[in-house]
Amino acid sequence: MEIEITPTCVPNDAESLATGADAIRAYANSIHVDVTDGLFASAITWPYVRRGEFGEFNLTGTRGLTTEIHLMIQNPRALGVEFALAGAERILGHVEAFTSPDEASEALSAWKKNGAQEIGLGALLLTPLESLAPLVPLCDAVHLMTIASIGTQGIPYDARGVARIAEFHARFPGTLISVDGGVAESNIADLVRAGARRFGVGSALSKAKEPASAYARLKALAESAIV
Repeated sequence: MEIEITPTCVPNDAESLATGADAIRAYANSIHVDVTDGLFASAITWPYVRRGEFGEFNLTGTRGLTTEIHLMIQNPRALGVEFALAGAERILGHVEAFTSPDEASEALSAWKKNGAQEIGLGALLLTPLESLAPLVPLCDAVHLMTIASIGTQGIPYDARGVARIAEFHARFPGTLISVDGGVAESNIADLVRAGARRFGVGSALSKAKEPASAYARLKALAESAIV
Protein backbone atom coordinates (compact mmCIF):
# COMPACT_ATOMS: atom_id res chain seq x y z
CA MET A 1 0.00 0.00 0.00
CA GLU A 2 1.25 3.45 -0.85
CA ILE A 3 1.66 6.24 1.68
CA GLU A 4 -0.99 8.94 1.66
CA ILE A 5 -0.86 12.17 3.65
CA THR A 6 -4.32 13.77 3.89
CA PRO A 7 -4.33 17.33 5.27
CA THR A 8 -7.02 17.99 7.85
CA CYS A 9 -9.52 20.84 7.84
CA VAL A 10 -11.72 21.64 10.84
CA PRO A 11 -14.29 24.06 9.36
CA ASN A 12 -16.60 26.28 11.37
CA ASP A 13 -18.67 27.13 8.31
CA ALA A 14 -18.80 26.72 4.53
CA GLU A 15 -16.46 29.67 4.01
CA SER A 16 -13.73 28.28 6.25
CA LEU A 17 -14.05 24.91 4.53
CA ALA A 18 -13.53 26.53 1.14
CA THR A 19 -10.59 28.59 2.43
CA GLY A 20 -8.96 25.52 3.97
CA ALA A 21 -9.49 23.52 0.80
CA ASP A 22 -7.94 26.27 -1.32
CA ALA A 23 -4.81 26.20 0.82
CA ILE A 24 -4.59 22.40 0.63
CA ARG A 25 -4.99 22.32 -3.16
CA ALA A 26 -1.60 24.00 -3.45
CA TYR A 27 0.22 20.85 -2.37
CA ALA A 28 -2.15 17.87 -1.91
CA ASN A 29 -4.91 16.01 -3.73
CA SER A 30 -7.08 15.06 -0.77
CA ILE A 31 -8.67 16.65 2.30
CA HIS A 32 -9.71 15.14 5.63
CA VAL A 33 -12.69 17.05 7.06
CA ASP A 34 -13.35 16.76 10.79
CA VAL A 35 -17.04 16.96 11.71
CA THR A 36 -18.08 17.23 15.36
CA ASP A 37 -21.57 17.57 16.82
CA GLY A 38 -21.02 18.86 20.36
CA LEU A 39 -22.11 15.47 21.71
CA PHE A 40 -19.67 12.74 20.72
CA ALA A 41 -16.97 15.41 20.72
CA SER A 42 -17.37 18.66 22.61
CA ALA A 43 -16.73 21.05 19.72
CA ILE A 44 -19.36 22.02 17.15
CA THR A 45 -18.17 22.28 13.55
CA TRP A 46 -19.69 22.59 10.08
CA PRO A 47 -22.26 21.52 9.03
CA TYR A 48 -23.65 21.53 12.58
CA VAL A 49 -25.56 24.68 13.44
CA ARG A 50 -26.10 23.79 17.07
CA ARG A 51 -25.43 20.89 19.41
CA GLY A 52 -26.57 17.69 17.70
CA GLU A 53 -28.28 19.45 14.75
CA PHE A 54 -26.78 19.85 11.30
CA GLY A 55 -28.00 22.17 8.59
CA GLU A 56 -28.06 22.08 4.81
CA PHE A 57 -24.67 21.88 3.11
CA ASN A 58 -22.82 20.99 -0.06
CA LEU A 59 -19.25 20.08 -0.93
CA THR A 60 -18.54 22.65 -3.61
CA GLY A 61 -15.80 24.07 -1.41
CA THR A 62 -13.72 20.87 -1.67
CA ARG A 63 -14.26 20.33 -5.40
CA GLY A 64 -11.24 18.80 -7.07
CA LEU A 65 -9.95 17.19 -3.87
CA THR A 66 -10.67 13.64 -2.76
CA THR A 67 -12.88 14.41 0.21
CA GLU A 68 -12.67 12.26 3.33
CA ILE A 69 -15.27 12.98 6.00
CA HIS A 70 -14.44 12.04 9.59
CA LEU A 71 -17.71 11.86 11.53
CA MET A 72 -16.94 12.33 15.22
CA ILE A 73 -20.65 12.40 15.98
CA GLN A 74 -23.44 10.44 17.58
CA ASN A 75 -25.80 8.55 15.27
CA PRO A 76 -23.63 9.05 12.18
CA ARG A 77 -25.66 7.05 9.69
CA ALA A 78 -27.95 9.85 8.47
CA LEU A 79 -25.28 12.50 8.05
CA GLY A 80 -22.97 9.98 6.41
CA VAL A 81 -25.65 9.30 3.81
CA GLU A 82 -26.01 13.05 3.20
CA PHE A 83 -22.27 13.39 2.68
CA ALA A 84 -22.24 10.42 0.32
CA LEU A 85 -25.04 11.97 -1.72
CA ALA A 86 -23.14 15.29 -1.73
CA GLY A 87 -20.14 13.61 -3.33
CA ALA A 88 -17.78 12.70 -0.49
CA GLU A 89 -15.55 9.88 -1.70
CA ARG A 90 -14.65 8.59 1.76
CA ILE A 91 -16.71 8.44 4.94
CA LEU A 92 -15.42 7.39 8.35
CA GLY A 93 -17.71 6.91 11.34
CA HIS A 94 -16.70 5.89 14.86
CA VAL A 95 -17.34 2.44 16.23
CA GLU A 96 -18.17 3.95 19.63
CA ALA A 97 -21.06 5.92 18.10
CA PHE A 98 -23.07 2.79 17.30
CA THR A 99 -25.14 0.74 19.73
CA SER A 100 -24.33 -2.58 18.07
CA PRO A 101 -22.27 -4.15 15.27
CA ASP A 102 -25.49 -4.57 13.27
CA GLU A 103 -26.21 -0.85 13.47
CA ALA A 104 -22.67 -0.05 12.34
CA SER A 105 -22.91 -2.57 9.50
CA GLU A 106 -26.15 -1.01 8.27
CA ALA A 107 -24.62 2.47 8.30
CA LEU A 108 -21.53 1.36 6.38
CA SER A 109 -23.74 -0.30 3.78
CA ALA A 110 -25.94 2.81 3.47
CA TRP A 111 -22.92 5.06 2.89
CA LYS A 112 -21.60 2.79 0.15
CA LYS A 113 -25.00 2.40 -1.51
CA ASN A 114 -25.41 6.18 -1.63
CA GLY A 115 -22.15 6.85 -3.42
CA ALA A 116 -19.17 6.69 -1.05
CA GLN A 117 -16.21 5.00 -2.71
CA GLU A 118 -14.58 4.07 0.60
CA ILE A 119 -16.15 3.56 4.00
CA GLY A 120 -14.61 2.80 7.34
CA LEU A 121 -14.66 3.09 11.10
CA GLY A 122 -12.57 5.05 13.53
CA ALA A 123 -11.69 4.02 17.07
CA LEU A 124 -10.61 6.15 20.00
CA LEU A 125 -7.25 5.46 21.60
CA LEU A 126 -8.62 3.47 24.55
CA THR A 127 -11.36 1.58 22.70
CA PRO A 128 -10.58 -2.17 22.67
CA LEU A 129 -9.66 -3.38 19.20
CA GLU A 130 -12.03 -6.27 19.74
CA SER A 131 -14.94 -3.89 19.22
CA LEU A 132 -13.73 -3.38 15.64
CA ALA A 133 -13.01 -7.03 14.87
CA PRO A 134 -16.43 -8.15 13.55
CA LEU A 135 -16.68 -5.04 11.36
CA VAL A 136 -13.23 -5.02 9.80
CA PRO A 137 -14.31 -7.11 6.76
CA LEU A 138 -16.87 -4.39 5.94
CA CYS A 139 -14.33 -1.55 6.06
CA ASP A 140 -12.14 -0.21 3.29
CA ALA A 141 -10.04 1.44 6.01
CA VAL A 142 -9.83 1.57 9.79
CA HIS A 143 -9.02 4.95 11.31
CA LEU A 144 -7.09 4.72 14.59
CA MET A 145 -6.69 7.76 16.82
CA THR A 146 -3.29 8.51 18.35
CA ILE A 147 -4.45 11.20 20.76
CA ALA A 148 -6.17 10.66 24.11
CA SER A 149 -9.13 12.97 23.41
CA ILE A 150 -10.72 14.33 20.25
CA GLY A 151 -12.49 17.39 18.88
CA THR A 152 -9.80 20.03 18.35
CA GLN A 153 -6.45 20.27 16.61
CA GLY A 154 -3.28 20.39 18.65
CA ILE A 155 -3.99 17.67 21.22
CA PRO A 156 -0.62 16.00 22.02
CA TYR A 157 0.35 12.78 20.28
CA ASP A 158 0.15 9.67 22.46
CA ALA A 159 2.92 7.16 21.76
CA ARG A 160 0.72 4.28 22.99
CA GLY A 161 -0.81 4.41 19.53
CA VAL A 162 2.21 2.73 17.93
CA ALA A 163 1.80 -0.59 19.75
CA ARG A 164 -1.93 -0.47 19.14
CA ILE A 165 -1.43 -0.01 15.39
CA ALA A 166 1.10 -2.84 15.33
CA GLU A 167 -1.36 -5.11 17.14
CA PHE A 168 -4.15 -4.28 14.72
CA HIS A 169 -1.85 -4.76 11.72
CA ALA A 170 -0.76 -8.17 13.01
CA ARG A 171 -4.39 -9.27 13.36
CA PHE A 172 -5.64 -7.74 10.10
CA PRO A 173 -2.63 -7.42 7.79
CA GLY A 174 -4.72 -6.76 4.69
CA THR A 175 -6.66 -3.82 6.11
CA LEU A 176 -5.64 -0.25 5.31
CA ILE A 177 -4.78 1.54 8.57
CA SER A 178 -5.37 5.28 8.67
CA VAL A 179 -3.98 7.26 11.60
CA ASP A 180 -5.14 10.56 13.05
CA GLY A 181 -3.89 12.70 15.91
CA GLY A 182 -0.62 14.50 16.46
CA VAL A 183 1.07 13.00 13.39
CA ALA A 184 4.37 14.81 12.84
CA GLU A 185 7.89 14.41 11.49
CA SER A 186 8.97 13.05 14.88
CA ASN A 187 6.61 10.07 14.84
CA ILE A 188 5.41 9.26 11.32
CA ALA A 189 8.19 6.75 10.64
CA ASP A 190 7.29 4.80 13.80
CA LEU A 191 3.65 4.73 12.71
CA VAL A 192 4.57 3.46 9.25
CA ARG A 193 6.76 0.71 10.69
CA ALA A 194 3.81 -0.31 12.88
CA GLY A 195 1.63 -0.74 9.79
CA ALA A 196 -0.10 2.58 9.04
CA ARG A 197 -0.22 3.83 5.45
CA ARG A 198 -2.67 6.76 5.46
CA PHE A 199 -2.40 9.80 7.72
CA GLY A 200 -4.77 12.60 8.59
CA VAL A 201 -2.44 15.49 9.44
CA GLY A 202 -3.59 18.73 11.03
CA SER A 203 -1.31 21.03 13.00
CA ALA A 204 1.94 19.77 11.45
CA LEU A 205 0.71 21.21 8.15
CA SER A 206 -1.69 24.00 9.07
CA LYS A 207 0.80 25.64 11.45
CA ALA A 208 3.84 25.14 9.22
CA LYS A 209 5.44 28.23 7.68
CA GLU A 210 5.63 26.35 4.38
CA PRO A 211 2.91 23.65 4.35
CA ALA A 212 3.99 22.26 0.98
CA SER A 213 7.52 21.66 2.23
CA ALA A 214 6.23 20.14 5.47
CA TYR A 215 3.97 17.85 3.46
CA ALA A 216 6.88 16.71 1.28
CA ARG A 217 9.05 16.02 4.34
CA LEU A 218 6.31 13.97 6.02
CA LYS A 219 5.76 11.90 2.90
CA ALA A 220 9.48 11.31 2.40
CA LEU A 221 9.93 10.22 6.02
CA ALA A 222 6.96 7.89 5.78
CA GLU A 223 8.03 6.32 2.51
CA SER A 224 11.56 5.76 3.78
CA ALA A 225 10.18 3.81 6.76
CA ILE A 226 8.41 1.16 4.66
CA VAL A 227 10.17 -2.17 5.06
